[in-house]
Amino acid sequence: MKFWLAGISFLITCLSATWAQPIPSHAQGLQEDLVEVQIDGGTQRAVISRREGTPGGSKLVVLLPGYPSVVRPEMGNGVMMNSPLLGNFLVRARRQLVTDQVMTLLVDCHSQIGDVCKPDYQGSPERYKHVKAVIDAAKAKFPQLKQVYLLSTSAGSISSAFVALYGQAEFAGVIHTASIDPTAPRSYTQLNNFDYAAIKIPQAFIHHVEDPCPITQYGYIRAVSEKYKVPLVSVSGGSDFRGPPCMAFTQHGFKGKEVPVMNQVLKMLDTLPWVSEDI
Repeated sequence: MKFWLAGISFLITCLSATWAQPIPSHAQGLQEDLVEVQIDGGTQRAVISRREGTPGGSKLVVLLPGYPSVVRPEMGNGVMMNSPLLGNFLVRARRQLVTDQVMTLLVDCHSQIGDVCKPDYQGSPERYKHVKAVIDAAKAKFPQLKQVYLLSTSAGSISSAFVALYGQAEFAGVIHTASIDPTAPRSYTQLNNFDYAAIKIPQAFIHHVEDPCPITQYGYIRAVSEKYKVPLVSVSGGSDFRGPPCMAFTQHGFKGKEVPVMNQVLKMLDTLPWVSEDI
């Protein structure tokens, strides 16, 4: 009997410790749900975020994160507690985008793809189908959702370009941040000769003028912006840069500019037409 009571006491202590875990900074102020869809022999997951204590808004921003673009969310305490991709710009700053009117949907890579969301898959009709499946599941859970936007960063810009192209009638707009230059040495080539003019919904780039990553250089995106008449929001400044040039804590990941960039996105959701500007 004593051993049984001791075991129960130990279990309660462990559960209390789990419940008492603090909400991590990336999820503070959020209420989050895991969305899962069984499709094509595997699972497509996403995390939908709304402001804590609210029913959620009518606008949904679909987040397509950068390399390796694999979120594998670990849920607890009503939020995403952990993920291998916590440092990514869109993941760590998603709470800055959530308001009473705006919810976000952080999209994982399909479970059958592996530990890296391969660029050929990101540009495929299958990727569009899988992203659409979790969007549909989110809209079923929150039927007040009326407008859906795509927001990507870095390697996720392959997904945002092709998902917007394949299903653009379903989206209110698409914003590519820190977009890929497919012409750079050792870059992803899926966007070679991509016709941004074929995307007829509102579209824009957001890019840091001093992005140090060799496959996301500002000069290339500026040229693409001019060629296809796609507005370009040019970001300057930031702080506490560290790590390799293509990683999330340099200008490439808008380190120190997370709030201004997300505020810019929120402004764009309420303002048409989108225009080029500096922030």
